[in-house]
Amino acid sequence: MSQIDRSLAEAARAWPFEEARKLIARTEGKVPAKGYVLFETGYGPSGLPHIGTFAEVVRTTMVRQAFRRLSDVPTRLFCFSDDMDGLRKVPDNVPNKEMLAAYLGKPLTSVPDPFGSEHPSFGAANNARLRAFLDSFGFEYEFQSSTDWYKSGRFDAMLLAMLRHYDELQAVMLPTLGEERRATYSIFLPISPRSGRVLQVPVIRTDPDAGTIVYRDEDGSLVEAPVTGGNVKLQWKADWAGHWYALDTDYEMYGKDLIPSAELSARIVRILGKRPPDGFNYELFLDQEGKKISKSKGNGLSVEEWLRYGTPESLAYYMFQSPRRARRLYFDVIPRAIDDYLASVERMPGEEPAKAADNPAWHIHDGKPVDHHSGGVSFGMLLNLAGVAHTEDKNVLWQYLRRYAPGATPENAPYLDRLLSGAVAYYEDFVKSSKKFRLPTTQERAALQDLADTLRRIPDDESAEFIQNEVYEAGKRHFSREELRQWFKTLYEVLLGSEQGPRMGAFIKLYGRDNVIRLIERALAGEDLGKAA
Repeated sequence: MSQIDRSLAEAARAWPFEEARKLIARTEGKVPAKGYVLFETGYGPSGLPHIGTFAEVVRTTMVRQAFRRLSDVPTRLFCFSDDMDGLRKVPDNVPNKEMLAAYLGKPLTSVPDPFGSEHPSFGAANNARLRAFLDSFGFEYEFQSSTDWYKSGRFDAMLLAMLRHYDELQAVMLPTLGEERRATYSIFLPISPRSGRVLQVPVIRTDPDAGTIVYRDEDGSLVEAPVTGGNVKLQWKADWAGHWYALDTDYEMYGKDLIPSAELSARIVRILGKRPPDGFNYELFLDQEGKKISKSKGNGLSVEEWLRYGTPESLAYYMFQSPRRARRLYFDVIPRAIDDYLASVERMPGEEPAKAADNPAWHIHDGKPVDHHSGGVSFGMLLNLAGVAHTEDKNVLWQYLRRYAPGATPENAPYLDRLLSGAVAYYEDFVKSSKKFRLPTTQERAALQDLADTLRRIPDDESAEFIQNEVYEAGKRHFSREELRQWFKTLYEVLLGSEQGPRMGAFIKLYGRDNVIRLIERALAGEDLGKAA
């Protein structure tokens, strides 16, 4: 990277650069003793990867990319699976629930895979799904398994440090718990040698010199066990701190709801003698009713649902925007996110480098310009095209698209083809039933007739911008300057059955001059435009 590039990165205002500059200050521009700056994200493999998993990894990746523009220090991103957690309940969305019920309390990597795949455990199967999920988006990361770290001994030094400071750490945790929970709480969760379950039992005695704890097993017998070698795991807040200590994590994001937990984990790391990572707490997403999205309630939007209509890049765009502001994450935000993303991509090549570094597209594509060959077609235009064409047949809709983007085909413009597929699905699922056409008023009839006559005089190969100007001029002949917004609203409500719509010049160019003239004629004749002609 040139010095000019670095100076621009140092002045960039986008939030990933702000976060990256904090890491520069943390490391003082030097390579840490471990040889790299470590970014970490966490995942609970008791269920399938969800939209929060995507949000955390894509945002962390954006900070990592920004850091690379500011520093030559190597970086790594660990995606850590907490797969040694005990199975707390049987998920609703898996087969063989009765079989799973027999393994409640056992580590997820000791529970058989209910899907009957080639994976040795439920945890391993979900880990494979996580990796496939992350790989499908092209993320650069290193997968880490909590079970592997516990059983291989890589956590042993951290666990022995926890044991040496056991009383201090208990003193941090106990005041945060209710009276009943305090009576049995220990930062260590033994794995029963008899049942294999993760036990939440009190620790009766600790022996830091021997590296062991004594606890009472499920059958009442006393057991002395080493804290090393996978014989215990940590309660989750202590476990989070244990990751930070053992891995020497430099940066991790977490939701606003986890701020108190992160503060406790940071205290534990300091007691153990290390510095906790820099953190970034993001706001939580809300459902259509403004309530917090919950994975267990299933009241949110899934990645799969977004990708039925939108593209991965549009989802990344939505995650880039205002991460510290609570925002609705529901189906109705998808069209705007797609079009805003496309607009940011189109802007970037013509922007000054300093401004481009604040463009969302820069962070989505790691500063590389991209051309989707979408020909300036927006998702909103495609939704309206699907509405007026009254067809779900993409081959028919492509005939209209070729008017606007000559030479484009599904083969040489696959991104545009994907946008079209998403628009057809979104129109059928959400827009079609909400269309409300109306008849024009007397004043509007005269303006619409004028527009139809104007369009007849315009050559079929005129530009969308020229057509837009003629639409504007037709309105000026019938509406005062103050009423011109009503003119465009008239076009949307009468011709498209919507209160809002695209730039009419672009839409007329896409749908075709003669087709729009026929629409106007049908509206003037009092026909229902909600039905095919």
